[in-house]
Amino acid sequence: WVGALLGAHGRVLPVATVPLEVVADVRGLHPEDPSILERVIGQVSVATTRGEVVRLHIEPREAPACPEAVKAIGEADAVLLGPGSWFTSVLAPLQVRGIGQAVARAPGRVIVVLNLEAQPGETDGFSPQRHLEVLSRQMPSLRVDTVLADPEHVPDVDALATAARALGARLALAPVAARDGTPRHDVDLLASALGGVLAP
Repeated sequence: WVGALLGAHGRVLPVATVPLEVVADVRGLHPEDPSILERVIGQVSVATTRGEVVRLHIEPREAPACPEAVKAIGEADAVLLGPGSWFTSVLAPLQVRGIGQAVARAPGRVIVVLNLEAQPGETDGFSPQRHLEVLSRQMPSLRVDTVLADPEHVPDVDALATAARALGARLALAPVAARDGTPRHDVDLLASALGGVLAP
C-alpha cells in the first residue's frame, strides 16, 4: 500500500512487524552537568535534539524483524545505507536485531552513501568521517565495501579514506550533489555514481 501511494518502483518493506520507537542516550542537555546522559524518545525528538547522541536503540529491543525484509537483504546484489537522517533513518533500522544481522551478513555489496552536509540538530558539527565512526560504533560487526561521497563536500579526503578503511571499505568520490546548490543528491548523478561503483 505504501509503495503504491509513493509510486515506488519495487517493494517497500518495513524493518519490523511491530511498531517501533527510536530512543537515544543524549549528552549535553542537562543544564547543570552537560556530561549527564538523558534519554530522548521518538524520531522527531532524536532528530532535533540539541545534545550529542551517544547511543541509539529501538524499543521494543527484541522487536521481530520483518521476514520479507531479511530475505530481500540476503538476496540483494547491493545494500545501500544512506543518504538520509543519520541516526533516525540510516542507523535506527540497523538496531532491529534481525535487520542489522542481515546487513552484516549480506552477500551483496554494502555501500554507504554519505550525506552532503551535517543535519541541524541530529549531526551538527559532524565531519564526513565522523558519520562513519558513529556507524562503526553502533554496528561494530558491519562490513562495508564502498563509501560514496561528493568530493566538493569532503574537507579532508585522507581522513575520510582512513575512516572508510576502518570499516573495510574503499572510498569512492563522485559528483552527486544537486546543481542548484542545495544539500540534496541529484538522482541521475547518484545513479551514475552507483553504476560505476557496482560495475564488475
